[in-house]
Amino acid sequence: MDRKTLLILTALLAAGCSSKPRVVVASKNFTESVLIGEIVAQHLERRNIGLEVDRKLNLGGTLLAHEALRNGSIHLFPEYTGTALTAVLKKPVLKDAKAVLDQVRDAYRPWGLDWLPPLGFNNSFAMVVRTPDAREQNLKTMSDAARRAAPWRLGVGYEFTQRPDGLAGLVQSYGLRIDGQPISMDLGLLYQALSAKKADMVSASATDGMLSRPEFAVLEDDRRYFPPYECALVVRRDILDQNPKLRAALEELSGRFPEQTMRRLNAAVDVDHRPLTDVAREFLNQWK
Repeated sequence: MDRKTLLILTALLAAGCSSKPRVVVASKNFTESVLIGEIVAQHLERRNIGLEVDRKLNLGGTLLAHEALRNGSIHLFPEYTGTALTAVLKKPVLKDAKAVLDQVRDAYRPWGLDWLPPLGFNNSFAMVVRTPDAREQNLKTMSDAARRAAPWRLGVGYEFTQRPDGLAGLVQSYGLRIDGQPISMDLGLLYQALSAKKADMVSASATDGMLSRPEFAVLEDDRRYFPPYECALVVRRDILDQNPKLRAALEELSGRFPEQTMRRLNAAVDVDHRPLTDVAREFLNQWK
């Protein structure tokens, strides 16, 4: 048998090792999204609903993940209602959580994409400062921050300066004064920049695990500038139709993630540096 024939036979045998159809679970490129993706993947593996589970975790940012879902290279990933409304659909900001969910569901439907019931938490933006600064300057709200005499050195994620619900509207809503251009960085570096005093305020997320640490303080969005960011699984309808048990299995996760739970899970990975797969497994073990 020649080498070419051997390679062909090997490929055919590999393809025939499993007759089960696949579901590709993806996530965006930050801890919370990857963690939810891993929880979803492990949950489906436990449910044994006749699907092989492939992972494409840590895939990339919002628009990359969205396009991957639309073109069928992935089947589902966790997304946020406010992100879908403003960054994907380019719609005006809405403050009512139900109205946002209804609008994104309606807009995604012609693409063959379904939004499942939310997972249970609202991961809106959170403007974070160092706790000693908050105490010394009596900072509790973003309105307090706007009254500070000195301008703010701001650290932000790469998307924040471009989002319609991001920097420009925040500055306008509060009259916030910024010292020069914000420093853009990976989301995972925001708290390091704050601790190292490279920034005085950062645009973080409400369920970040690092917020469990006492050295960081969240300023209240007292003018309700930021829209709701309820997290839910967005799934291709074709795979739901082809696999009737899949929707029910996925919806078992809906409502299972209150904000305190999500912050605790994130902290286990980002603060305690525990393996993400172990954190996911223990979470599922607790409610099975």
